[in-house]
Amino acid sequence: MHDDLSIGAVAERAGVNVSALRFYEDRGLISSRRSDGGQRRYQRSVLRRVAFIQVAQRVGLTLEEIGDALSTLPRDDVLTAGDWQRLSAGWRPMLDRRIRLLEGLRDELDSCIGCGCLSLERCRLRNPGDRISALGPGPRYLMGDPPVV
Repeated sequence: MHDDLSIGAVAERAGVNVSALRFYEDRGLISSRRSDGGQRRYQRSVLRRVAFIQVAQRVGLTLEEIGDALSTLPRDDVLTAGDWQRLSAGWRPMLDRRIRLLEGLRDELDSCIGCGCLSLERCRLRNPGDRISALGPGPRYLMGDPPVV
């Protein structure tokens, strides 16, 4: 006898819509088997994967990044603490970069958006002649570029 969960049970336990589970499965992030009646059945371990997907999305990772990470894990129910530690170690540098970017945004938000400045009159970083544009598009200072003098 299988101890598998129906799509509705997984959706309820994970706090997601059934359509989200179908979408995750279409993207290869989770998998199911089909019952004799053609209904999706999930191993309980899918709950861990769905929780991982939810957390990863909340911190701003793309589904492609999430899929790449999940593809490094075994597809079966035998995931170890070491599997999760390897996955998280691979993400640490990227998450550290995102944290620095968010801290910079938080600390400078009321005075600057990294130049393309919202207020050239008050900007403490000043960007005369739009010199920062030589470094490329976007909020260069918040992306880690030093001020151009």
